[in-house]
Parts: sequence; structure tokens; C-alpha cells
Amino acid sequence: MSENYIVDSNNKFPIKAWTKGVQVEDVAADQLRNMANMPFIHKHIAVMPDVHWGMGATIGSVIPTKGAIIPAAVGVDIGCGMMAVQTDFPASRLPDNLKELRGAIERAVPHGRTHHGGANDRGAWHDVPDRIGRAWSSTELEARYDIITEKHPKALSRNNVRHLGTLGTGNHFIEVCLDEDDLVWVMLHSGSRGCGNRIGTYFIQRAKKEMERGFIQLPDMNLAYLTEGSELFRDYVEAVGWAQDFAAENRVQMMKTIVLAMENVLGPLDIAADEAVDCHHNYVIQENHFGSNVWITRKGAVRAREGDLGIIPGSMGVRSYIVRGKGNPESFHSCAHGAGRAMSRREAKMKFSIEDHVKATEGVECRKDEGVIDETPMAYKDIDAVMRAQEDLVEIVHTLKQVICVKG
Repeated sequence: MSENYIVDSNNKFPIKAWTKGVQVEDVAADQLRNMANMPFIHKHIAVMPDVHWGMGATIGSVIPTKGAIIPAAVGVDIGCGMMAVQTDFPASRLPDNLKELRGAIERAVPHGRTHHGGANDRGAWHDVPDRIGRAWSSTELEARYDIITEKHPKALSRNNVRHLGTLGTGNHFIEVCLDEDDLVWVMLHSGSRGCGNRIGTYFIQRAKKEMERGFIQLPDMNLAYLTEGSELFRDYVEAVGWAQDFAAENRVQMMKTIVLAMENVLGPLDIAADEAVDCHHNYVIQENHFGSNVWITRKGAVRAREGDLGIIPGSMGVRSYIVRGKGNPESFHSCAHGAGRAMSRREAKMKFSIEDHVKATEGVECRKDEGVIDETPMAYKDIDAVMRAQEDLVEIVHTLKQVICVKG
């Protein structure tokens, strides 16, 4: 297996980066060095080609730890990830004007800063679809959430069941895509929404208080950690596991809603079960690497064990990829989670115009207003460069190009 990574050994632990041909911003490099000097890193830090600055830790990094977890490295969009399904519907049967189909999806799936109906302070099911309510109960999400928030009431969010089956804002999206055989795919990107955000924020603050209590000095307080064996660590693992399960169920429920909405416009869609892909890319899990059981935090990274299917999206106007992992041990069996931002949202809004965005998304039925300028394709890295940099991590199975993009 080729060694495509760049090694920085001038730290307590090495940094191995799959970033050849991809620019890495200085602030992201500083964050990586801070992380690589934490005392509980296992072997090295693995850096994906979509790496960029993030809160606490770079987005696009894989952080293996023994005896501790850094909640801010996991982040607040806990369990954020992707889901994609292939249909048997050919591009030739799509209507010439896709505006009606986009509208059907937008009406069916709450997106942006919204949720299902009104609710009281415990998230009662006012106007929540019956199917969503049943999923909230039958998957034990409700029972487990009550246990977590009974012990940690400040982690409670009003938007629990109301956010199940909803898209959210920012870089979350729903796309209708065509593959290399001109078959229609449905792809979406979302996470654990408001309740995961509340849980993540709460435990990040608790970790910082633990550092203050122990007089522990850190180069960045967002590197505050919880020590394995402590009660707070166990509570965090339980809560973060719940948020990851919520995120996975959120994607399942949205996909069901999207397919039904599309069938109302297009007619029956047969889904290829063997071509369904679902993967987290913001999460923490215990795995065995280099002979040790360790905690793996993938912050903007996808698991890519040998044979694992994953999704690496581009941006609103460029192609995305369904990939199969090669099981590279040096990356802790991981790959990139997307193109990765090339600039901040603020910088993108200042640099690009609506006209720039319209040109970049030509041929895509999507929003073309100032509210999505920060998500315009030029705000992201070159997806082709990202894919070339990780050729020893994944192989391409399908190439997808969107024809519809729904943003929050």
C-alpha cells in the first residue's frame, strides 16, 4: 500500500496528513499541532485532505485517544453524516423543469430554522407526524433521552422529537443526483439537530470546568477533556451515543419522507437496497487500532475499513462520490467527509456575488439567492484534488452529479 501522507514529527505525537496538492490554512496547522501534543493521543493524528479550521479541533481529522475524550473535538453537530440511495428511475423520465420536484421535497421536509409543529417545554408531539412519533418511541430514543436529561437537565432541549426527520441549516442539504449510468439517486446530509447541539454544548462546558477544577493548563480551552473512568466520562459516552443514534434515525426518517414526496410527482421509485449508504462523519466510537482499544474521534471524517461504503460530497455545483474503503491502517481506517471549506462563511459572502453563484450552479435546480452565498461551490476546496490526495484510502464506486439541491 502506498504512503501518500505527509508526516510532521515535530510534536509529542506525529501528524500524518493526506494533503498532497491541497492547501492547509495556517490556523488549521496550528490546531493540529496543539492536538498532537496532548498526552493521551494514540500513535498519531490522521489528517484528511478536506481539513480546515474548526472549534477545538480541525474539521477533517481523526483523533485516536486512550483514557480521555475531548468533547469539543467531537463537536456539537454530533452524528452528522450522509445517507444516499440509488433508485431505478432513469434521468430520461425526469421532467424538463425540476422546480415542481424541488418544491415537493421542500414542502415535505422541514428545513432551515424550523421543526415539526409547536410543542411544550418537553417537546410534546403537537403536529409531529405519526410516523415520527412512533419512531421516537419504538427506537427507544425517547426513553434513553429521558434518562440522560433526568441526570443532566441542562442538556435538555425542547427540540427533540420535533427535530426528528428535519434537515436543519448551514451545509446540510438534500440532493437528487444522477450517476454514471444516468440513474437517479437521493442523497442527504444532516445530524442530531438541536438536541445533539445542546448535549454537545453542555458537555463541552463541563469538560472546561473539569480543567479549571484540576488547574490543568491547555493551549486552547476547547481541548478540555473528560477522563475515562470518571462518572462524567461515562455520562458523556452515553449521551453522545444517543445523539449519534438520533442522527442516524433522523436520516432514515428524512429519506422515507423524501422518497414519498418524489413518488407523488414521479410515480413509483424502486430503491436498490444494496446501493444504500449511511455513514456518520462527526462522532466518537471505540475501535481497535495498532493492537489497542482506543477512542476514535472522527471530526469531519468517514470510516473507511476495507469494503466500507461511504459518501464524499462536493458542493452545490459539483460532483460527489460513493466510495469503498481500502482499510488503510495509517488513517485509522478513515477518509475525507467532503470537499472541505476553502474559506470562512463570512469571507465567501464578501467575496462572491449572486451572479457568481448563479453561474457556478448552472444546471442545478436550487436556491440562487444571497442567503446561500456562503455555501456557493467556490467557498469549498477542489473535490478532484481532495479525491486524488486520498487514493490510498478509498476507491470510487459511483460518481454523482446533482440536478436538485435543497438547502436549509
